[in-house]
This record gives sequence, C-alpha cells and structure tokens, in this order.
Amino acid sequence: MTKSPCSSLDAAVPSATSLDRRSVLKTIAAGAATAVAMPYIRPASAAPTQLRALMWEVYAVPEIVAAFEEKHKIKFAPTFFDGNSEAYNKLRVGGTKDFDLVQADGFWPGLYFREKLIRAIDYAKIPNTANVFPVFKPDRFKLLTDQTTGAHFGVTWCWGSYGTTYNVAEVPKEKVQSIEVLFDPAFAGRLATSARFEENIALTGILVCTRMGTKDKPRPDGKPFNPYVLTDEELAEVEKLLIQQKPLLLTRYNDNNTLQQLLESGAIVAAPEFAQTYRVLVQKKAKGEIQADFAHQLTPKEGGLGWVDTWLVTSGVADGPTLDICHDFMNTFLAAPNMKKIAEVAGASTTIDIRSISTPEEQKLFLMDRTEELSTLYQFDQPSSTEKWERVWSRMQAA
Repeated sequence: MTKSPCSSLDAAVPSATSLDRRSVLKTIAAGAATAVAMPYIRPASAAPTQLRALMWEVYAVPEIVAAFEEKHKIKFAPTFFDGNSEAYNKLRVGGTKDFDLVQADGFWPGLYFREKLIRAIDYAKIPNTANVFPVFKPDRFKLLTDQTTGAHFGVTWCWGSYGTTYNVAEVPKEKVQSIEVLFDPAFAGRLATSARFEENIALTGILVCTRMGTKDKPRPDGKPFNPYVLTDEELAEVEKLLIQQKPLLLTRYNDNNTLQQLLESGAIVAAPEFAQTYRVLVQKKAKGEIQADFAHQLTPKEGGLGWVDTWLVTSGVADGPTLDICHDFMNTFLAAPNMKKIAEVAGASTTIDIRSISTPEEQKLFLMDRTEELSTLYQFDQPSSTEKWERVWSRMQAA
C-alpha cells in the first residue's frame, strides 16, 4: 500500500528545505550560507511600539492591520519577500533582531526551528488555532511540531495545491485525474505549464516514479517517497519525459494573468496551477463574462504537490509583551471573519474552517470541502540537488 504524503508529514521533519511557489528559487549566497547568526533576544520589559513582520505581501490586508494597530496602539511594520529562500537569508544573517514574525511554507519552518531562527509558541494563547480543519490539527499536520520535544513553533494559515485547471468541454474528467494528461498527444499544442523548473520536475517525477514502480518501494535515503528527492535514474527519465512534452506545449506561462488569458481564449485546454486562475475563471463565468466551464483537479491519482503557509515567531522575541502581541496578532488574523477576507484578497484556501460564514458557492470555490485531499499531497520542498535539477532543465530546454 502506498505510504501517503501525509504519513511523511507525520514523520520527523527531514533536513531538506523547501521551495516557494511565488518566485523562481533563489540561490543562497555563499556568505549567507556560512554566516549563521546566534539568536538575539530583545528585552521583554517594555511594551513594543511596533510589530515587525517578514511576510508575503498579499496577506497584509489593510483593514485587518489597521484594526490591530488601533487595538494595541502599535505600528505594524511589514517587510515583504518573494520567496522562502529570501526570508531564510534575511533571518540567517541576523534578521532575528529585525523581525518579530515571519511567514514560511512547506518544510521551511522545521529548518528555521532547528537552526534556532524561530521559537516555540503556545497554542493555548492563540485560541483560534482550535478552529482549523481536522487535517491541519497538530496530531496530523506535524510539520510545525518538534519531534523530539513536542514543542509547537507555528500556526497554519492558508493552503493550496499545484493541481490542473481545465476546460470541462474539452478535457474528459477521467483524463485529468492523472498527471498523464499533461503529456497526452491528444492535446498537443493545447497544453501549458508554468515556467518554474521545480514544480515541473517534481510533478513529472511523481509520474515517472509511478511508471517505474519506485515510488512505493524503499527509497535510498530510507524515508518515504518525496518527489524533491529523486535518484539519478529517476531524474534521467524525468528529463526524457519533459523533452517528449515540449512539442505538446503551447507555452510555459510566467504569471496568472497570462494563464487566465490562455484558458479564457481557448488557446489551451489544461494547465497546472495554484487554483488562483481557476477561481477567477469560475467567478467570471458566474457573472456571465465568459461562456466556458472550468474545473480544477486538485489531486491526481498518482499524487500531487501542495503547500501550507504558516506564521512563526522569531527567536529574537523574548517572553513578555512582544510575545503576547505576536500571539494576539496571529489569533486576530486567524479569526474566521478575517480569514474570509484574506481568502478573498489572496485567492487562497484557508486552514481555518469558515464554512459557517460562507455560501455554498464560496465553499466550492475555495475547496472548503476538499481539505482532506491535502493528506495526499506532497509538501513543497527544495530539490535535494538544485544543481542536478538545473542541469536537467537546461538540457531539456536545449533539446
């Protein structure tokens, strides 16, 4: 029986780090990789005048921030980053002095905790964490729990996948249930994928390992299957398959607007994406702005890719007023009405159960009844060998 990705989440967090989905993976500078700063602990005696966060810009919803600032008479000072590797660099070179909160996804929080860049937090002081869907509770989602001490070091926030959005009239449902649809000659010239090499290789890796029969067999590292940890033989097959896919693709898109235009115009009939374009298309259909029907295959039968965004408190925050405000900040943002606003702004599904304040249409649009599918998704990670993956991608492009 296949060991599900959620089972790998239940295991000890591996040392491999993860990739972000919002920008191309940035190479960690050599200086930053060696300059690991010791945690800086700020004095806890005085009430803070500002709360500093390192985060994704889309989540800084102005009205929620303004209400929090008014409540605490404090200034919220966010610094925005494009991806996890950028945030990691900032924290490693002394950023724990400069930030109270940081966001991350996938396996990055575990790395941060092992390197003492973030601290443990108390869920009892963040009561809204109790309102997450079952699949995100600590006994199941263990990427935010230290396996040795049992300490919790982050709260879940929003989630999503890298599933396939498709034109219902053009692509049979049974076809899109498999990753094979992205390599099907029947749709030659009417397919697209993102320009991001990590997701392309990882998703293709799941299909290749399923074909080879290696996905369900013991892995060389002794751990459950991870599409970001592929053998040289598997990578060679991934390269072959990506080269075979090239003539089937109309393009590799760089942004959601381009993908939306391609699907809306009928130029393509299917493409993997984060469901954000899918939501835009469904809403346009409901308003009568387009005629075509689109659906989103969240989880292929072979397994898919997923992500969970989290809030973390840096190790520079000592017990005291600043930590209390960090707890209340996370609790405020996790309140159901606020999470609904965030979902609408960010176009992401929430880990907090907001079905009671959502319409049936909203529940469908934001996949609220499909959260259990997260347990079948492999969490975003960083390739075990970025150099090998880049060579595979370069050779594919040159072929």
